[in-house]
Amino acid sequence: MPKLISFLGVLLLLFMAEELVAQTSVGVRGGYTVSNVSYRASPGSRTERVLGVTSPTYSFVIEQFLAKNAGAQLEIQYLQLGYTQRDTLDRTNQSRLNYIKVPLMSNFYFGNRGRFHIKIGTHVGYLMNATDDLREYEVPGLIPTYGGEADQPNKFLYGLSAGAGLSNLFGKSTLAGEVRFSYDFNRLEAQDRIFDMTSTNLEFTLSYLFQVIKPKWKNE
Repeated sequence: MPKLISFLGVLLLLFMAEELVAQTSVGVRGGYTVSNVSYRASPGSRTERVLGVTSPTYSFVIEQFLAKNAGAQLEIQYLQLGYTQRDTLDRTNQSRLNYIKVPLMSNFYFGNRGRFHIKIGTHVGYLMNATDDLREYEVPGLIPTYGGEADQPNKFLYGLSAGAGLSNLFGKSTLAGEVRFSYDFNRLEAQDRIFDMTSTNLEFTLSYLFQVIKPKWKNE
């Protein structure tokens, strides 16, 4: 956890550097995320796909315009991932994993007041806690528990993110809607109880940003 705090501090200092602070907006982003999980229980087994979980997500956002229609965005995000696995008797196993996630995105805008945008970048995260909401059956080849005292899931999250959406300018305010997809490269399992597991998530969010520093091009 101290390493994550130090990393976040370095990123924030970079965004506050003198070369960047001249054109900045800050705000919040919130909505819902739907996670999905696929896994292989052993090296020779087939890939199994299971349902994920749906949960709220919210972020603190700093957006920096480097040009009139392009910039970068840093977020500190609360995110919940997980899985829901059911058998033919409708018995259910479900686990949730709560992360602090830090996406760093490049932003590209098309239009003036009403704009279409594309965002692409990377993300890192740290696992705050994990819970097993339901554990109703046990057979070989299942995703193991992650919320028990003996469970040791990988704490670090990293991967790629990309999104698209629409935004509108109201003076110094910006209101935006976005759909974002993320793919995680990290291996959740740290005890070799399962061979491989892949996590993705889809976010549907609204953002409100307020311009705190006037863009350079408005002074020209």
